[in-house]
Amino acid sequence: MWKLFRKSSHNPGAEMSFLDHIEALRWHLVRSVLAIVIFAIVLFCFREFVFDDIIFASKHTDFWTYRMLCKLSVALNLEDGLCVTTIPFELINTNLSGQFTMHIWVSLVGGFILALPYVLWELWRFIKPALKQTEKSYTSGVVFYSSLLFICGVLFGYYAIVPLSVNFLASYQISADVKNMIEMDSFISTVTTLTLAAGLIFELPIVIYFLSKIGLVTDTFLRKYRKHSVVVILIVAAVITPSPDVTSQLMVAFPLYLLYEISIYVSAYVVRKKNMA
Repeated sequence: MWKLFRKSSHNPGAEMSFLDHIEALRWHLVRSVLAIVIFAIVLFCFREFVFDDIIFASKHTDFWTYRMLCKLSVALNLEDGLCVTTIPFELINTNLSGQFTMHIWVSLVGGFILALPYVLWELWRFIKPALKQTEKSYTSGVVFYSSLLFICGVLFGYYAIVPLSVNFLASYQISADVKNMIEMDSFISTVTTLTLAAGLIFELPIVIYFLSKIGLVTDTFLRKYRKHSVVVILIVAAVITPSPDVTSQLMVAFPLYLLYEISIYVSAYVVRKKNMA
C-alpha cells in the first residue's frame, strides 16, 4: 500500500505537511506545463510542416496509409477495392480568427503529445518518495512503458483510425445535391480527438497494472470475460472506424484485442508478485 506522506527534503527524518505536498506538486506541474509550452512554441514556428505534412496529410490520396491499403488490395487480388483514389471535399474557414485559433490549439495539442514523457516523469518524481522500496522496484519502468504505449497509440490513431474515418466520412453522401464543404475546425478536431483517444486507449495495460495492484482486477477476471471483451472491442472498432468494410474494422480491432491480452499477462504478473510478497 502506498504511504500517504513523503519525507521532507529539508529534514529527511520528518514527514511533509499537507501544504508541503501541495507546494511540491505545484512545482512539478509548473515544470510540466513549461515543457508543454516550449514544445508548443516550437511547433507554432513550424506552421507549414505541422499543418500541410501532418494535420492535413490524410486529406490527400498519397497519404502513407492509403498507399499501403492499395498495395494490400493488389496483394489480396482485390484489384483497386481498397485503393483511395479521391477524397471529395474542401476545407473552409468561416471564422475571422479561426485559422489563428486553430494554429494555437494544434500547437498546444502537439506540445502535450511531445512533452508527455517528461510530464509522466515529473508525476513519477512526485509519487516516488511515497512508495515502499518493493513498490519502487515494481513500478520502476512505468514512465517508459506509459510513454511508449501512448506514442504507439497516437501513431496507430494517426495512421489507421484517422485516415479510415476521414475517407469514409468525406465520401459519404445522402444525396448528390449535397456537396461536402467541411469546416476546418471540424476536420482538425476529428484528427486530434481520434489521435489522442487512441493514445489513451493504448494505456490500458498500465491502467490494468494499477487496478491489479489495488486488487480491483485479476487475470482470472480478465480471462473469464475474454469473450465479452471481444464483443466490446468489435463494437468499439465499429464506432471508431465508420467505414462499413470488415477489413478496416479488423485493422482496428486486432490491436485493441492484443492490448487486452497483454493486460491479462500484466495482471497475472502483479498477482504473482503480490502472492510472493
